[in-house]
Parts: sequence; structure tokens; C-alpha cells
Amino acid sequence: MNLPEATNFIEQYINEELEAGKFESVGNKICVRFPPEPNGYLHIGHVKALCINFGVKERYNGKLNLRMDDTNPAKEDYEYVNSIVEAIKWLGFEYDNLFYASDYYDKMYEIAEKYIMDGNAYVCDLSAEEITATRGTLTQPGTESPYRNRSIEENLKLFREMKAGVYPDGAKVLRAKIDMSSPNLNMRDPVIYRIAHVPHYRQGDKWCIYPMYDFAHPISDAIEGITHSLCSLEFENHRPLYGWVIDKAGFPAPRPRQIEFARLNITNMLMSKRYLKKLVDEGFVRGWDDPRMPTLMGLKNRGVPPVALKNFCAAVGVAKNYGVVSLAQLDECIRDALNTTAERAMGIIDPVKLTITNYDGEETLDFEKNPTDGSGAVRGVKFTGTVYIERDDFAIDPPPKFKRLCKGGTVRLKSAYIVRCDDFATDADGKVTEIFCTYFPETRSGNTVKSGIKAKGVIQWVDATYGVRAEYRQYQPLLKDEEYPDQDYAERLNADSEKIFFGMAEPYLSESDEDTPFQLMRTGYYKTVKGEDGGLILSQIVSLKDNFNK
Repeated sequence: MNLPEATNFIEQYINEELEAGKFESVGNKICVRFPPEPNGYLHIGHVKALCINFGVKERYNGKLNLRMDDTNPAKEDYEYVNSIVEAIKWLGFEYDNLFYASDYYDKMYEIAEKYIMDGNAYVCDLSAEEITATRGTLTQPGTESPYRNRSIEENLKLFREMKAGVYPDGAKVLRAKIDMSSPNLNMRDPVIYRIAHVPHYRQGDKWCIYPMYDFAHPISDAIEGITHSLCSLEFENHRPLYGWVIDKAGFPAPRPRQIEFARLNITNMLMSKRYLKKLVDEGFVRGWDDPRMPTLMGLKNRGVPPVALKNFCAAVGVAKNYGVVSLAQLDECIRDALNTTAERAMGIIDPVKLTITNYDGEETLDFEKNPTDGSGAVRGVKFTGTVYIERDDFAIDPPPKFKRLCKGGTVRLKSAYIVRCDDFATDADGKVTEIFCTYFPETRSGNTVKSGIKAKGVIQWVDATYGVRAEYRQYQPLLKDEEYPDQDYAERLNADSEKIFFGMAEPYLSESDEDTPFQLMRTGYYKTVKGEDGGLILSQIVSLKDNFNK
């Protein structure tokens, strides 16, 4: 059998099973699934699971089902279904089928009745609190429910009455009858059906009982012929129950195998749909697609290329053990993806005017679009001799090794000329209001004859005549994990996660299509956004600062 070389422990397991002939009866066709619950938007943590599952699909020429795990009607909606489909499409993944766990409700109910008739399930009248109290501990066995030995006839009658809506929420549940002394607490008669008089977004009022995840998930996998249920590490202790549910339902071999991997955890990043929904509902962010959100729609809105997320997951790898990845590593992958695709441009966040006193006239200078793509393509930039530069690029009292502009010092204006600062003006508070310089005509960028005049650094600028006003939006992580690692998420929230500045930018940015990414020199990667008034907004994708040690 021609098998791909295993690149991780999951593929190693699959290869071993294929070589042993486990899947010969299904033509050795590997089938995996991605089963999100449609109760929120996908976030970056889901990208790892997507990459692993789609990676298996591609390497083994298999199939992948996208299945909405919609068994909790109180929290699910088509809004979330549509957002999940859109996010997967944006990442560039193509699934083979779209299914819903709710499609299988009739079959699940039929299997639940089979459990009862086989003596593997019973109706229990204990409350949720009482069930928890009698479950026992890791060192003590649980206590059997007083309803555990009801007759098959009584259990069937009660379960059918549950389905008919006879009882209120919480009055009764259906529990699997396994082992109350099992060392695995998940095997101590878990609840597999509960009453919930809540309309389902797809099924309407047809059902008032709903299957629990630990029952619905393996049944759905078995119905669809899934060969490998790839899930995160927190489900490792659920694996025996996964196998029990499928076995007692009577599905034929080959049965799905559950394999767990470590989920993705990133510093300073909130990755819980429950808490992300709280941020949206409480107005801390502007919605699920706010650029600060770690949701895929938020990352898309921020301007992050999908390939950066895939490369990041590939770099993190597939591990069995829990770990936390630095946010700096994700930022580095985003920079790498943008470096060769984003044009360069100039934008000034905190502008101060620079006037060249010996320059008269106007010209168009050549500005290289992207020095890393190898094309050598240039565009024209207007220059009139009066420009804006970043306030940080000038110092009255420069620190040691300062390579930008100061009185008596020289610097090159990017793609223009070398200038020398002769003087500057300040306001009553000592803040610099204007810088006066002399330029050297022979130092124009692109001149083949060397001028002999040296400049320590190169700074960006925006022409004062042709520049446009721009709103700059800069982002920081929503969480301050380094400062408050053990605090509740609300205490770790960063109130300064978004900062807005008003500066200047090249007109080229304003003329570009919306959502076009640019690298602004020494500032970062930004994308263009059109404001409600038609003005230019530059929204930060990622900074240029690289603090990730490769």
C-alpha cells in the first residue's frame, strides 16, 4: 500500500491502521469531520483543528464533513452557521459535505430507545445538582440513582412521555447505564438526553428533548462513516464513553477512532466563545468581526492573510501535550506573509512640518513599490519641498546613536534628498512646530554620481501640499496576560486595546481600493478603509517590531 510519510503522530496512527487493513471494507477511504457548535464565530484556536483535519483529507485523498453540532437550541442560530461557512471559505478550505447533528435527531431517538430496551439506559428523576452530588470523586465511587433499576417498560413509557412534552425542564433525564464505580467519572451513568422546551432554529418545535454532546457526537460520527474523530486534548477522558456509545448502538465495523491533540493556546489572546460573546454583548468590541477579536472574521477584517494563519499552525505543529505559543510568533508569520505582497507607502501618525528653505518648485520622484518582490516597479510621488515627518524622527537633544534628524545633522528623505537641519521653531510649551532644512540637489535618490555627502539614517515623509488627512487605528491585545496571568478575564481586559491618531498620508493610499494592505515605513502594516465621510482610515494589521526569536 502506497501511504504518505507520516509527519505527526496522528498520521502515524492512520498509517498503522491502513497497513493493518482496518478500513479495507470501506475501500481504505479516510473520512474526517470538523464539528463546530453554531453558538459563536470561529476563532484562531479553530484554525489548528481545521488545518489538522483538512491536512488529513488532502494527504490521504479522503473526505471531510463540516457538521454543525447543533444540539443546544438555546444558544444556536443561522448567523453562526453562516459565519462558520464563510470563515472556512476565507481560509481556502473545501469540505465535501455540510451536515447538521439535528438531521439525525430521529435516528438518535431510535438508538436511545434501543439502549433502554437493551438495559443500557434509564430515566432518572434526580436533579442536575443531585446527579453531580452522587457522581463521587476520583477516589470514591459514585452512588447509584434510586431510579437506576426501573423496568424496561417503565423507562420506555417515561422516555416517550418526555418526548411528548409531558414533563417540565429538568424533571427527568435519560442516563446511560454504565458503571458508577468506574475510575473514569465520564462513565458513571452520564446524562444522554435532557428536557428543554426551547424551539430549535432548524427543527422548530418538533422536539422538547435534546441529546447531550457525549451521545450525539459519536452517533453522528458513526452515521456519517467517519474513520477518525480528531479532537482536542480535553476530550481524552471522554474517549471510553465515545467508544461505548457507538458500540452499544450496534454500528458495524470499522468504527471511528478518536485521537486527541493539544489545542492552540496563544499568549494575550482570549479563545473562549463564551467570553468572546460576552465582549460583543457588553459592547467592549464593535462585534464578532472587530479587528481586535481573535475570531476568523475579526482577523479577516484586520487584514491578516489566510496563508499566515496556516503557516503559523504549521510552525506550531501537532503536539500531544498542552503548551502556550507566543503571540509574537503569530505576528512574525503575518509579517512574513505580507512582506512580499504589500506595497510600501509613507504615512505620518504624529506629523511635524519640515520646510526646505533652499528648494523651489515641484517634481515627481520614483518610489519603489516593493523592494522584496524583485520586480523593481516604481510609482511617482509628488515633492514640493515642504513635507511632514514623524515627530519621533527629530530630537532637540538626541540620545546616543540617534540616526535620525537633529539640529546640524543630516538625514535622507526616503526616495528624495539628503537634508540638513539648520534650525527649528517651538511653541510656548517647547514643542517643535517646524523644522528648517537645507537640501543637497546632487543627493537625489537614483543619481548614479555619488555626492560624497553622508546621512546616518533614512526617514519617511508626506508632502504638505499633496498629502491627505488620515485616521490611524492601532491595536493591542485584548488581554494583559503578562501583568495579570491569574486574574479573571474581566480584570485582564486591556482598556487601551484600540488607539486612534490623526495624521497625514500619501494620496496614493486614499486612491487605493479598500482593504489594500501597505507597509508604512517604520510604522507597520496597515490596510486602507474608507470612513463614513469618505475620509481615509488606516487600520493596523501588525506592527513592524519583531521581538520573536527565530
